[in-house]
Amino acid sequence: MRSFFRVVWLVLRKDMTVEVRSFEIISTTLFFAVSVVLFFAFALVKEGQPPGDAAAGILWIAIAFAGTLALGRTFEREGKSETLRALLLAPCDRPAIYVAKLLGMVGLLMGAELILVPLVALFFQAQLLAHPFWLGALLVSGTLGYAAVGTLFAAMLVRARSRDVLLPILLYPITIPVIIAGVRGTATLLDPAGEIAMVRFWTMLLVTFDAVFVALALWTFETLMTD
Repeated sequence: MRSFFRVVWLVLRKDMTVEVRSFEIISTTLFFAVSVVLFFAFALVKEGQPPGDAAAGILWIAIAFAGTLALGRTFEREGKSETLRALLLAPCDRPAIYVAKLLGMVGLLMGAELILVPLVALFFQAQLLAHPFWLGALLVSGTLGYAAVGTLFAAMLVRARSRDVLLPILLYPITIPVIIAGVRGTATLLDPAGEIAMVRFWTMLLVTFDAVFVALALWTFETLMTD
């Protein structure tokens, strides 16, 4: 067990070091995510009045699109340098490699969300920060579920020529329940008449998705990467 977490830490530290030196994926992801919010803001906000219930959907759309871009860019770099293949050939637990990649992707998306949340709250006049605990719970659980599937598929497609096309085709149908639960939970949180019990329900549903997706990914990662 100690060796498992040591591998997780070493791979995660390697990815963090490379990204800090290049700042490539972070800057690209943030630019794209902010651009999505700005596009919707200029298209939907009329005379300073945003449409009702739009903030929750736009926030999660920006997260999903930015996550797809980040997944593609991250594993494109791994494919070009053959880093992932070298890691798979190393004498270590392959699920540990998946966990490290997953944690790195979750950290990247959570960093983007720290900018997206106040930006959406500003442009769409949404009280996103009125319940920070529940908003954080929704974002963390939703991001984990989305990244769990995305990391598995992105690693699986690292050597595919058409991976940029195949990744969203595979990813979006499976993660639609995660996005819907995140949107509904955030919309309930923003509704003045919304009940915390419903927010708790959507959060627990996301946690259930997380458990299922992470367990299946850990179970299938070695087999898929070997094939």
